[in-house]
Amino acid sequence: MNLPNKLTVSRFGLTVVFLWAMFSAFHLHYTLALIFFCLAGFTDFLDGRIARARNLITNFGKLMDPLADKIMTCSAFVAFVESTHINASAPVKVGAWMVVIIVARELAITGLRLLAASKNIVLAAERYGKHKTISQIICIIALLVVDAANEWPPTLQNLFVSWAPMFATIMLWVTVVLTATSGLIYLGRNRALFLDDL
Repeated sequence: MNLPNKLTVSRFGLTVVFLWAMFSAFHLHYTLALIFFCLAGFTDFLDGRIARARNLITNFGKLMDPLADKIMTCSAFVAFVESTHINASAPVKVGAWMVVIIVARELAITGLRLLAASKNIVLAAERYGKHKTISQIICIIALLVVDAANEWPPTLQNLFVSWAPMFATIMLWVTVVLTATSGLIYLGRNRALFLDDL
């Protein structure tokens, strides 16, 4: 297994420990969850960059890299709905309907790609999809900072209290809109795949 594929597989493991930290009750568990998610996000950037630079693109990577991304981001958003801290204490609230839109989009696009693969068609990632992924990662990190900041010393905490919740709220709405829009555009452009035999 080459290095990019190892990094991709590591993202599954980092997602597991991220979720463990999210739902643990020890001191600094949100901070630890933030660190694990940032590491997972960094492997997402790194594996693709290394694979392209060293010509190490494989079928395993083509399949598992986007799957690892979707599991990582969808798990985080579902965890935020379950997180009593965000919903009860922090000023940022992640609605279940928002997560439904995000997860539904990912499932729909994954289904479309599987349908395309069954017809020997490869659907490349589009610009809107890449922007969607970036916005999701930034949004998740911002939401984690809102939680983690409450565990930090007062001087460090004060640096984030004034702007982090507002930024997280803005990014949450941007992410929901961009996720839904990119999904509709992608489905619309490739509608012939699932409408040709109606």
